Amino acid sequence: MAGKTKIPGDGAEAVLLSLKENGVDYLFANAGTDFPPIIEAYAKRSAAELPQPITVPHESVAMGMAHGYYLVSARPQAVMVHVNVGLANAVMGAINAASDNVPLLLMSGRTPITETGRAGARATPIQYGQEMYDQSGMVRDIVKYTYEMRYPEQGTALVSRAMAIARTAPQGPVYLSLPREPLGELIKEEQAAAITVQPPTSRAVPDPASLHQLASWLKEAKSPLLLGQRGDPHGKLSAAVSRFCNRFGIAVAEPFCVRNLLASTDPVLAGYQAGAKIAEADLILVLDSSVPWIELNQAPPEKARIIHLGPDPLFARMPVRSYRSDLNIGADPLAIIEGLEAIMGSGNAACRARLEKLSQQSEQRRALARRRAEQGAGRPMSAEWISHCVSEIMDDRAIAFSELCLLAGYMELAGPNRLFGNPHSGGLGWALPAALGAQMADRDRLVIAGMGDGSYMFANPVACHQMAEALSLPVLTLIKNNASWNAVRRSVLRGYPKGSAVQSNQMALTSLAPSPDFRQVAAASNAHAEKVEDGAELPAALARAVAIIREEKRQVVLDLTAALSDDH
Repeated sequence: MAGKTKIPGDGAEAVLLSLKENGVDYLFANAGTDFPPIIEAYAKRSAAELPQPITVPHESVAMGMAHGYYLVSARPQAVMVHVNVGLANAVMGAINAASDNVPLLLMSGRTPITETGRAGARATPIQYGQEMYDQSGMVRDIVKYTYEMRYPEQGTALVSRAMAIARTAPQGPVYLSLPREPLGELIKEEQAAAITVQPPTSRAVPDPASLHQLASWLKEAKSPLLLGQRGDPHGKLSAAVSRFCNRFGIAVAEPFCVRNLLASTDPVLAGYQAGAKIAEADLILVLDSSVPWIELNQAPPEKARIIHLGPDPLFARMPVRSYRSDLNIGADPLAIIEGLEAIMGSGNAACRARLEKLSQQSEQRRALARRRAEQGAGRPMSAEWISHCVSEIMDDRAIAFSELCLLAGYMELAGPNRLFGNPHSGGLGWALPAALGAQMADRDRLVIAGMGDGSYMFANPVACHQMAEALSLPVLTLIKNNASWNAVRRSVLRGYPKGSAVQSNQMALTSLAPSPDFRQVAAASNAHAEKVEDGAELPAALARAVAIIREEKRQVVLDLTAALSDDH
């Protein structure tokens, strides 16, 4: 609804007022010489009219915080950075948001277009050095929408349009370029208008004929399987999937999961390694999953029917994606599941028998995982043990962000959206900033960031810990420290299993030794920091960490000496 009293005076006010009206709580910003109109607008307008400004010392941290905030709140946020150099640092975060279908508005200033004669004209050498012919081209291949503001009165409409596109399925980031001149230019009285908000497109409903065809195939299936990699932030899709698959005895696997879909105790959950289930399936539902399996070695049997479901079941923005399909249903995932429920009614004896078998397999899998985890409680400790111990300190609402650290199969997750894995885009340094954003969205939750030592260094930890102290965000950071780029080592091992690099004493380009003393980095921002070298000591260290977070509201960092693994 339009805010009648919220008439902007210049371009910067137009942008900021529109952000607030469009539901943006925070403007995560890394400022530069293009920001004076923005800063002046914050001084002139009341705090209630504008999103709260958050000064972030590095652009990738700002992007990660906006990403994590959305995953918990379902409210898209805004990030503003400094011209082309700031945008360059933010690009990786935009890639991650696009991969994860996270809506956010990325904005950057643009060096002044004019040299004289206008307010905001160039005044420093860098405003020549930062000029580009096509600054928006840095992100055009990533975002859903991009435009450069030309006139001050455009700010309101451009923000509303960008936010509506970002929130329309399939969701994703959008970008606005904001030259300094229109930001600072006054809006003439005859051009002034109240703020309006454009709603996103309503959710797409599935084609009835396609739903009936799928329902018919499901009734014929003897070994159906649903593959899922993420749900919605509110957990509505997860609840529907659980209800539907329990009713009809459909196994659910979550390969390459980015937001866990089901609770660990759900009888239909078949785990996070889908290879065996795919091999025995005669019908596979691929639910909004961009990478349901690896075609090289996990392709389904020829007899299996494959159905892709989601707002964009073809993932049209991916240049190469050739998974076999017998039916594609483009619609809101929740609407698809609810539509199938309505058509199929109740399950039969065969469905109940499948459910009983799935329940037994689930209990066996979880018991085996616990035994394997306990075997890794030595010195150095295993990732399986770390995952199990972290799971033990997580209450029903706790959440964890994992980047090459925690293994979902060795955790007991109380519900959906308890474990967030790094997006398939692989832009490292994501987990800790995302955890900070999530903590901002829900300050009473226990929020955990688990990262490999390499990923931790990518996260710009000095900036992250400074933000945690400045905003009183008591995140628990775990560093799985094996002093190695283990993902690179594993890739070499798989590509050249008998090669010279594998047989050498030290593989080139993989060592991170000597490992820095990460405790000192964290302690510089008043974090409680410990190094844990023996797995037997981890449960007590985690208990201390939770107590400090709860009682002192202070961030904690645990540097964990971890074993190398050929599997993860």
